[in-house]
Amino acid sequence: MTSYYRDRRVLVLGGLGYIGSNLTAALADAGARTTIVTPARDRHRARAASLEARGAAIVEADIRDAAAMRAAVRDQEVVFHLAGRSGAVRSVEDPAGDFDVNCGGSLALLEAMRAEESAARLVFSGSRLAYGRPAAIPVAESQPLAPRCPHGLHKAAVEQYLAIYARLYGLRATTLRITNPYGPGQPRDRQAYGVINFLIHRALAGETLPIYGDGAQLRDYIYIGDVVSAMLASGADPRPCCRVYNVGSGAGISMMDAARLIVAVAGSGRVETQPWPGVAREIDSGDFVADVSRIASELDWRPTVTIEDGLRRTVAAHLAQTTA
Repeated sequence: MTSYYRDRRVLVLGGLGYIGSNLTAALADAGARTTIVTPARDRHRARAASLEARGAAIVEADIRDAAAMRAAVRDQEVVFHLAGRSGAVRSVEDPAGDFDVNCGGSLALLEAMRAEESAARLVFSGSRLAYGRPAAIPVAESQPLAPRCPHGLHKAAVEQYLAIYARLYGLRATTLRITNPYGPGQPRDRQAYGVINFLIHRALAGETLPIYGDGAQLRDYIYIGDVVSAMLASGADPRPCCRVYNVGSGAGISMMDAARLIVAVAGSGRVETQPWPGVAREIDSGDFVADVSRIASELDWRPTVTIEDGLRRTVAAHLAQTTA
């Protein structure tokens, strides 16, 4: 699969973010000719310098900038769309801002691809939040979408834009509904998403790990390396639009058990239950475990890292970084 990317022109929007930087590093390993679009290079200065040293070109631009997007997508062969705002609670606090960046920015990108008559494969980073509270576990892609927060709604709306642009203009696109990614590369100060990484940082600092309610709610946590491999497989898929895939581990673990496992692996920290904050309770999706049989069947992709192994790798990476 990685051989597909050698010398290919690849664009990664949001390529200095958590998922994006891991993806761009994998593309560098594969020998791709990668361009990263980021709205704020200085915010990720060290990461940007590291990726530039590996051959990536970095363009500082806002995804909502139509002219910048036209220039960015020109002559690209694969486009990974990971740009936008993250965070369910944040989207409730500022739904207009979430809409502007996630829907407005996505539409600007699609219009740029249409204007440039781009034949690139587009891979969109969707979210499990598009499902809302699922009717059955595990959650298959055929389940209806009923998002409970603006962020999930906007992710679902972009999926519909992709389908419309495919039908009207021949866009080739894939949506990956990603569950809860974790693993090395997410800074401690990024708390809008990535609960496992947040809890790992707190455990390593000897702090409490706050768990809402009784912590019995099931979640599907997927290691970042598995997310990246699913993206690479999707970008190399030659079929037309529009495929939608769940990307998760396919296994559930309660929040409480995950927190206790983090404490055990980190060797520090302590779990503490807290009452649900009002907004978090209202938008919580309940139990969620992804059915990943479709992507396994169609792209021959399967998760390879268990939660236990993933936590050990993540803790080791954070410890190595702090002692370097």
